[in-house]
Amino acid sequence: QVQLVESGGGLVQPGGSLRLSCAASGRTLSSYDIGWFRQAPGKERECVAANSRSGGSTYYLDSVKGRFTISRDNAKNTVYLQMNSLKPDDTAVYYCAAKTNILQLSNSISYNYWGQGTQVTVSS
Repeated sequence: QVQLVESGGGLVQPGGSLRLSCAASGRTLSSYDIGWFRQAPGKERECVAANSRSGGSTYYLDSVKGRFTISRDNAKNTVYLQMNSLKPDDTAVYYCAAKTNILQLSNSISYNYWGQGTQVTVSS
């Protein structure tokens, strides 16, 4: 099975950018659909971006479209989430997750493997 480790979170001012990384070990990420999720205090976990293993399907939460980009580097076995024009509402713990089933790309219950999360705080 695959192990996932996120990095790249931190404190950033509104309008700033961060790039989150999700490094995989144990298996190659090219065999998995990958999702980036976030969970803010008191709120449900939501999918902000996801990408199918074939590359044929990509999902973005409406509120991040045009600001966030999910990408993969198969040579590094790593998935990235580039986040631009960050807003205070983007503050949350961000998780990457992986799945091999054919369930819905944007639904958290579809995913079998999760990283530990990385905190993103957008504040002046």
